[in-house]
Amino acid sequence: MDAQTVERLKAGMRYEADRTAPPEGFPKLPVIPGGRYTDPEFQALEREFLWRRAWLYACHLDEIPEPGSFYLFRRTGSPILVVHGKDGVVRAFYNTCRHRGAPLVKTCTGKVDGLVCGYHGWTYSLDGKLMNLRDKRDFVDLRMDDYPLVPVRCERLGNWIFVNEDPDAEPLLQHLGRMPGYLEQIQPDQVRHVDRRSYPVKCNVKVLLDAFMEVYHLKSIHQNTVDRFLDHRGTSITLWPRGHSLMITPNRRPDWQDPGTKGMRRIETATEITLSNNPSFMFYPNLVTPVDATGNPFLLFWPTGDRDMEIEVIWFAPDWGDGVLDPLWEKRISNFERILEEDTQFAGQIQESVESQAFRGVTLNYQERRIYHWHEELDRRIGPERIPEHLRVQPVLSDWIER
Repeated sequence: MDAQTVERLKAGMRYEADRTAPPEGFPKLPVIPGGRYTDPEFQALEREFLWRRAWLYACHLDEIPEPGSFYLFRRTGSPILVVHGKDGVVRAFYNTCRHRGAPLVKTCTGKVDGLVCGYHGWTYSLDGKLMNLRDKRDFVDLRMDDYPLVPVRCERLGNWIFVNEDPDAEPLLQHLGRMPGYLEQIQPDQVRHVDRRSYPVKCNVKVLLDAFMEVYHLKSIHQNTVDRFLDHRGTSITLWPRGHSLMITPNRRPDWQDPGTKGMRRIETATEITLSNNPSFMFYPNLVTPVDATGNPFLLFWPTGDRDMEIEVIWFAPDWGDGVLDPLWEKRISNFERILEEDTQFAGQIQESVESQAFRGVTLNYQERRIYHWHEELDRRIGPERIPEHLRVQPVLSDWIER
């Protein structure tokens, strides 16, 4: 993030703090149809055209640090095996033997020398080649080269590893557009994995995801936590193509520092934007990361059913070298869990409400435009022609996307 970008973002926050109305020409956002949160057919379209065709965060290189290390990713309904090859390359395959579909690994993490189907013994190398099989004499004209493991797109931003089940998807870094340049300041190729935890929530995934794309709720549910140090009225939002976005909320005092991070190791390359504000990036469709010089969480929103989800929180810290992880991290994670409880407290009841006769749709204001941007992108990915007319959103934000 260069100096010109920093100054532009600071000017954006000053503008937001001083304005007395939405900017001239900003459109009235149409109501988002309530059925998008409840209709089973719409959820099926999401599963097919969003979750199974999106770049999704799988794991960090620290979780598969050596050749043979693997991580089993199951969030799309398909078992995807992410494995560190003997040549140092990280690859992904469906955890599916080409013989009769049995699994090659049965645990979420581990380390292997090769991939062996426990059902009939078909054996694969770490780069997916079929190397051996039992009773080869009984197969007619079987060529082993014709039966490699089925690959899944697997690419990296620094040491963060993403997968995509769409073989024709554009490359990850191209897909993320300007975001990698903005994130260079926190050293994605250096930060280390700290912790991974999941929390079940009884609501449609979009109900909770919406809450993490705005700060309009701060004064209502975070009065004794986040609202004490963040000034939501100065929040500046940048909408990017492909549904990505950035929300920067200034600290109430430029010199303020979170007491929970005092004394923790800091990333020296962090910019003024990160040091004196709260920048939160949205990797479409489900990754939100508020970055800080002392480290950052990935908040991942996963549907587990039409009315159920999990929020997965994964923490990263500045490289601590050959030393040990700062013991302050456990307190920091505990403090964040308290804030997360505030964010999730109404989720189940909101789900009840969106299924009631009273709920006609989502009415958004200018501060909440990231939510509408998210839904516009969802319709583009599904294809408006596949969506029943009463469940579509009208695209109105094109002129407000930074290209």
